[in-house]
Amino acid sequence: MTFESLIVRGQCRYGKTQFEVTSTPMITMACHCTGCQKMTSSAFSLSSLFSSASFNITSGSPVIGGLHGNTRHYFCDHCKSWLFTRPEGIDDFVNVRSTLLEDSKNFKPFIETYLDEKLAWAVTGAVHSFNKFPPQEAFPKLLQEFAEQK
Repeated sequence: MTFESLIVRGQCRYGKTQFEVTSTPMITMACHCTGCQKMTSSAFSLSSLFSSASFNITSGSPVIGGLHGNTRHYFCDHCKSWLFTRPEGIDDFVNVRSTLLEDSKNFKPFIETYLDEKLAWAVTGAVHSFNKFPPQEAFPKLLQEFAEQK
């Protein structure tokens, strides 16, 4: 995976909501859970995890959508594109939808989750696969391996 710039911009489909990140992702993911399938109207969602400190909305006013629960999914208030997620109880990280980033081809999923809900024909090419989320104790090693392959 190659990242040519430490500033990566992204935007909703319409372009009204725009954002930027000023770091490389900590890890990239595909999620096969049925919730993500329904939110994306596709086989899986793609995301890249960044520190909240490196993420900035530069235009627009995202609104909460999806489940409206402890995990907060943010959407463009105009075109309703799913922009990013703030995981439940964790304000230090933001999970940005990879396909909204410039050069989205550089954000190939490193891990894939919820294979037990995966559509049989869906293939991501991820290096690591998990039936649910990886166990918490696996994350340090996964983050380190992802960082070393950049």
